[in-house]
Amino acid sequence: MKATVDQEGCISCGLCVDVCPEVFQFNDNEVSEAIDGEIPEDCIERAEEARDGCPVSVIDLQE
Repeated sequence: MKATVDQEGCISCGLCVDVCPEVFQFNDNEVSEAIDGEIPEDCIERAEEARDGCPVSVIDLQE
C-alpha cells in the first residue's frame, strides 16, 4: 500500500503527521507529503486513520 497527498488541497493542519509520522511529514513548503514506497505493515491502520481524519480529504491510499 502506498500513500499520496494532494499538495494543492493540503491545509497543513498536521493531523496526518501527528497520527502517523512514519508515513507523513511536512516538506520544505510546510505541506504534508507521504513517504516514497510502501507503507510499513505496522503503520497501515494509522495511515488509514490519518486518511479518514483529514479535514480536506486529500490523502489517498492505494494497494
